Amino acid sequence: MLASPLWRSLGADVIQLEAILDMRLMIDDRKPLSTGMGKRQSQKKDRKHGSIWSALLFTFMGVLYIIPLYAIPDRITGMSVYFSLLLAFITLTLITDFSNTLFDKRDKYILFPRPVSDKTLVLAKLLHVFIYLLRMVLPMALPAWVMLGCIDGWASALLFPLPLTLMVCLALFFVNSFYLLVLHLTRPEKFKDIINYFQIFTSVVFFATVYLLPGYFNREGNNRFDASNFAWLKFLPSSWLAACWVWIGFPAPQQNTLMLSIIGILLPLLCAFILIKWLSPQFSKKISGIDGIEVTESSNNTAVKSSSKSKIYVQLARLFNRSEEGQAGFIITWLLTSRSRTFRMRVYPSFAFIPIYFIYLLSQGKNGIKYAIADLPHTSKHLLLLYMSSYVLISGMSYMIMSEQYKAAWVYYSSPVGVPGKVMSGALKAMWVKFFLPFFSVLSIFTLVTWGPQVLPDLLLALINVTLLAACIARVSFRQLPFSMMEQAKQKGGKFLKGLISMLVPATLGLGHYFAIHLWWLKLIFMLLSSAMLWLVWDSYSNTTWANINREEQNS
Repeated sequence: MLASPLWRSLGADVIQLEAILDMRLMIDDRKPLSTGMGKRQSQKKDRKHGSIWSALLFTFMGVLYIIPLYAIPDRITGMSVYFSLLLAFITLTLITDFSNTLFDKRDKYILFPRPVSDKTLVLAKLLHVFIYLLRMVLPMALPAWVMLGCIDGWASALLFPLPLTLMVCLALFFVNSFYLLVLHLTRPEKFKDIINYFQIFTSVVFFATVYLLPGYFNREGNNRFDASNFAWLKFLPSSWLAACWVWIGFPAPQQNTLMLSIIGILLPLLCAFILIKWLSPQFSKKISGIDGIEVTESSNNTAVKSSSKSKIYVQLARLFNRSEEGQAGFIITWLLTSRSRTFRMRVYPSFAFIPIYFIYLLSQGKNGIKYAIADLPHTSKHLLLLYMSSYVLISGMSYMIMSEQYKAAWVYYSSPVGVPGKVMSGALKAMWVKFFLPFFSVLSIFTLVTWGPQVLPDLLLALINVTLLAACIARVSFRQLPFSMMEQAKQKGGKFLKGLISMLVPATLGLGHYFAIHLWWLKLIFMLLSSAMLWLVWDSYSNTTWANINREEQNS
């Protein structure tokens, strides 16, 4: 608020502006970290000093991002890679995290009835983004700042804030440009869907960075990273910012580095001018108009039409379920998993996590990933890849029972359903058909191409064992109706032990699969045993009674 005269000249009410910002920052401070560890509702407490914990988390991430600085001997090239990583992370984080802040429907019910002007609301949102950016950038940049001061001396540490500030200007320019482009090309109700997919993309990029980046730079560090092998780096804005280190005597890795450093200063300043002069006013008008629009799912998606009999999911529901209750559970799960942004955000990244983690495991060899990939046909690592696919199914199952609108589950209890397990088994079949089977098919094609047709029995046995694993976990740990549980519900500790026991049987079969890798007759025996056990577990799960569900809810 030290710039109150400026805010007042822009048409904002500074008293209201301070009150709105104070409340939003207080809410940020109490927001729990996104660790995925929910608490029971009866034990839920407000978290204070959340900004301190966030700063510690960003500082830890900043330590990870300084790997290029000590892995790459050339300072300018190392700073180029560092600014590239930091700029990409900050831009994606702003795009994904602040869509809910910029387009918060609660303003419609809390602030709109009050005498608050549009300029005050828009400025409060933009300043909120700026403060959040400051809280994120400073902790992330602190490890690199300290490292440069210790290794390069005071001149490098003194120079560091200048390109860092210019990088923030570039990030804000990219984010505003992205928002304006999306708002221009799409309808407001589709905006959050696009942001949701960006969130998924961001989570995948961060996962890949954590697992693959350290190993990559360790290998390059051993081989003396040469900037001449990466000529495209000079076309990145981050390289122009890093070129500023030529001013304090660091050797230039390529020609025209001094000219690139001048461009690195002028371009962000030009972007800042465009941002203030044209983009911000247009952006303010856009979000002012959208604030009054109710962002909901399209009615076309929620309407149940008479032509639904021809829908593919209806045909699949009838194909995989004999009972009408099973068909209903199949269709409900199929539709809600497509419409729920929360479900997509949590489950869709798992499709990318598995190949990334598989590549990470391959890269741990002494001879490098190229040798490991070339040697794949002579190994049994296809079993590891096939059994890792269970993560997609288990991840989907764990979120299949939870929903923000869990109170709508009263419809299950008001319907004449004698055996709720039929609905649950239909829901699990929908998860298996919609998510696991296509993903497993892609992995199977890769496996057949890499290892040859002789691994076909392994594919069949792995498919049965992974399905058995999912059925065992569902029978013990997820014995609830689809989308009927509160998201913050947490199972009691005994569930973990039961879930561990339920995994021992299929894990034993998986270990037996490994030892029977060259014995086709033993694989056939395992197929018969796994199929029989799958039938028994599935029959028990599909015959779950209301009494069983009530016990599960009491234990939640």
